[in-house]
Amino acid sequence: MSEFDRDIAVNKNGVDTYAAELAPGWVVGGGVNGGYLLAVVASALRQHLPTKPDPITMSATYASASTPGPAEVRIDVRRDGRSLATAIAELWQGDDLRLTVLATYGDLAALHAAGEPLEHVTAVPPDLPPREQCLAASLAPDRMRRTAPMLERFDMLFHPEQVGWAVGAPTEQGRISAWYRLADGREPDPLSLLQVIDALPPVTFDFGMPGWAPTLELTCHVRHRPAPGWLQVVHATRHLAGGMFEEDCEVWDSAGRLVAQGRQLARLPRVR
Repeated sequence: MSEFDRDIAVNKNGVDTYAAELAPGWVVGGGVNGGYLLAVVASALRQHLPTKPDPITMSATYASASTPGPAEVRIDVRRDGRSLATAIAELWQGDDLRLTVLATYGDLAALHAAGEPLEHVTAVPPDLPPREQCLAASLAPDRMRRTAPMLERFDMLFHPEQVGWAVGAPTEQGRISAWYRLADGREPDPLSLLQVIDALPPVTFDFGMPGWAPTLELTCHVRHRPAPGWLQVVHATRHLAGGMFEEDCEVWDSAGRLVAQGRQLARLPRVR
């Protein structure tokens, strides 16, 4: 079992409930990474809906910061149809609600096989240089690595023209892109894509605002089962206001397909 699969594993402990153990390796700033938490919930939903193994869309509202340790996923299936199922899932730690998720599940392979072959995409992959010309997250300052242990969980190679924030010279374009893969070599799948959409540093870094940016709401659309190999990921924002910012994400696989899209609303990092 890969490290990622071990960390998102759940065990059924009731009719509609699953026990989980949130791993300390996914901590960033003041809590556990929101994309990882979404993958934990998705793992429970996959087990609960065995004929519909793939998240199609998941929308999560984060009620409070999670901490490493025991947790429970509670599932309420609202409709289980022929090709799609809709469910509400909550992640709890003791008496504390951590997040609520509205999810639609299905079988991506079956949906693509049943649909028309037409696929029209106007989005284009990020213009990333070859990996050997990009900058590894392992070169991040020690202070950043201490506050974000999850950087050890994956390999991330940044576009060299978008890391000015690391040396005090942010571009202020609100865009960060990188190559990505899990550190243990596990190939990507629909569940791991849920973590990928929240893996890069917040785009507020590119405005000279480093630090933890707590997610308030995160929505992910999974469009394809990704091909093996490195992923290309881009995060961008167009609007910072009211102490919050939106962050759009695209994930492209090694076959050049747009495999996942995400949007989140997050709090701006605290200015110290």
